[in-house]
Amino acid sequence: MDRNNPLGEFLRARRAQVRPEQVGLATRDRRRVPGLRRDEVARLAGLSVGHYARLEQGRGARPTRQTVESLARALRLDGPALVELYRLARPVARRRRPDRVEHVSPEIVQLLNDWTAAPAYVLGRTLDVLERNHLAAALHSRFVFGENMLRMIFLDPAGREFFRERALAARGAVRDLRRTALRTPDDPRVRDLVGELSISSAEFRRLWAEPEPRGTIPHGGRLFHPSVGELDLKTEIFTIARAPGQRLVAHPAEPGSPSAESLVLLGTLAAHPDIPDERVPRSAPGGTTGRQR
Repeated sequence: MDRNNPLGEFLRARRAQVRPEQVGLATRDRRRVPGLRRDEVARLAGLSVGHYARLEQGRGARPTRQTVESLARALRLDGPALVELYRLARPVARRRRPDRVEHVSPEIVQLLNDWTAAPAYVLGRTLDVLERNHLAAALHSRFVFGENMLRMIFLDPAGREFFRERALAARGAVRDLRRTALRTPDDPRVRDLVGELSISSAEFRRLWAEPEPRGTIPHGGRLFHPSVGELDLKTEIFTIARAPGQRLVAHPAEPGSPSAESLVLLGTLAAHPDIPDERVPRSAPGGTTGRQR
């Protein structure tokens, strides 16, 4: 892949793999190149030919998330290819209406920064991760879709390994989004997110269609990071009274436990990335760590 323009190289390679008849295009003319032409990808994605050409040539601004979603549909991407497109494009966030933008107060940001012993972050109305402290940033460092908890669970491959109690995490996140949708049915942010997840995740579609389970859904605290292995953490959630819809989530470990030691190590590795961690015990997905717990 071209190191100077990896996104352009990726787009060229992927359009070469899509046959015109796969996307409903006539193939009467003789083609000098395999797959789709630039103008065909642009038309399928709803872009101008010039805009798409600039993306392939590595010129111009970073694409928006809406542009990346359109390209993914045009090129019939899913699974690892979809994640790779997002990683290479690093899309800028879609502009939201000014009255719907969520801000975290300076006091809460300071509280997060002062909370050094546990990963902590602020979730918005639609489970956007609005702020993180340094330990939460280290804990979530392997996610591509790290800006939203629902995307982390349902779209990001890292979520399969990270959430050891993934079924609980998925049901809890869907319940939270459903309750937000009931409170603000006209919020375009909610509609966009539900639509994106419904298209991209069969699991989300199934859970969204199910009736909400009765009672409470416990929050799973068993997580995994490849640098320190499995973490057995608590989950504490605090509503932020001055910002309706926002919640502060913290994952403290039992004091003196192996997981508390692992959090200290994770913070050290994040602060000093040059420190080798080859000797750190790891656990295979679904297995147990090499430490005695």
